Amino acid sequence: MEMLLLVFDLAGTFVFALSGAMAGIRHRLDLFGVLVLSFVSGNTGGITRDLLIGAVPPASISDWRYLAISLLAGIVTLWQPSVIARLRSPVLIFDAAGLALFAVAGTQKALAFGLNPVMAPFLGMLTGIGGGMIRDVLVAEIPIVLRADLYAVAALAGAAVVVIGAALRLPPTAVTIAGAVLCFGLRFVAIRRGWHLPVAEGLGQAAINAGAAKDQQDDGPRRL
Repeated sequence: MEMLLLVFDLAGTFVFALSGAMAGIRHRLDLFGVLVLSFVSGNTGGITRDLLIGAVPPASISDWRYLAISLLAGIVTLWQPSVIARLRSPVLIFDAAGLALFAVAGTQKALAFGLNPVMAPFLGMLTGIGGGMIRDVLVAEIPIVLRADLYAVAALAGAAVVVIGAALRLPPTAVTIAGAVLCFGLRFVAIRRGWHLPVAEGLGQAAINAGAAKDQQDDGPRRL
């Protein structure tokens, strides 16, 4: 099980680092910027997870393989960006894969460190969304988790499968793989079909219009 978690953690780091590198290329960052974005995207979620459960120093800092695989992903993307770009919506697909791998690996590690089973899925979700959030902030975009189709919900569903499987004493390897497949499947289908949580569009637009009108009224006397 420990080997499986390490493989999932490194694989998640690699695919998230690929998504970070692709985002850096899209925003025309230089070599250093792309590599920084690769490392941040691939490791922020895992670092946050380890700090919260007391696994210090975090694996992403104490194990050289995390840095190496993040830089490898960045270099591969810079060297052959056309190969990565041939995939449909490459950033989203790599992001979905990283989300699935990190969600289940983070949940399993949280359970291994004795975290309450009710809270373990939320830590798994945080592991999955952390790197993508920081990646988007660094390139001045609204994080995908706040606007995408079934992003955090997909991570939470995959993490919940791991916790339920552990409670039922099912084989941990099979449960972990099943959780990752469910998370990736939900995210992928949501991308293809546009599934998303409800959005208060009418109320949101009304609030925007009311706020704009108030700003104009407030600014009027100052201009005089």
